[in-house]
Amino acid sequence: MSETSSTLSNEAIRYQLDMSGVDWVELKRKLTGDNFDNGRSPEQLAESFRNSAVSVIAYAGEEIIGTVRALSDGVCNAYVVDVWTWQPYRKRGVATRMMELTLEQLPGQHVYLFTDSAADLYRKLGFSRSRHEGFEKVVGRWLDNSPLSEQ
Repeated sequence: MSETSSTLSNEAIRYQLDMSGVDWVELKRKLTGDNFDNGRSPEQLAESFRNSAVSVIAYAGEEIIGTVRALSDGVCNAYVVDVWTWQPYRKRGVATRMMELTLEQLPGQHVYLFTDSAADLYRKLGFSRSRHEGFEKVVGRWLDNSPLSEQ
C-alpha cells in the first residue's frame, strides 16, 4: 500500500495512494453529508477512483477526510476531479497535501481542473487561470453507463 503521513495540530493525517481497504459506503455517506455528492453509488465511486491514473484518500485515524483523483493519458494531459476535504478539516492543509501528492505523479503533463470555490488553493499550488473556455455535455443519462441504444 502506498502511503505518506503528516501531522496537523497534533493529529496524524495519512494519505493513501492506492484504493485498498477504502470504505466506499462511508465515503458516499460523508460526501452526501458534506453536500459534495454528485449521485454516484458506492460502487460507482470505487470504479471511478480505481480507474483513475492517480487517486489519493486522506484519513484522520480510520476516518476518511479527503479525496483527489486525476484522469490522465500518461503523456501530456491530465484532469483533476473530486477534490474534497471533509468540512471539519478544511483550511488545514489537507487538500494542499493531496494535490501535491497527485501532481508528483503527473510529471510533464498539462494539468487542468475546474473550481467554483477554491481558486486561491490552486493559485498557491502554481495553477493559473486558463485562457480557454470550458464546455460540457452528458452523453445519454447522467450516471447511466449502458450503451445509448439501450437507453
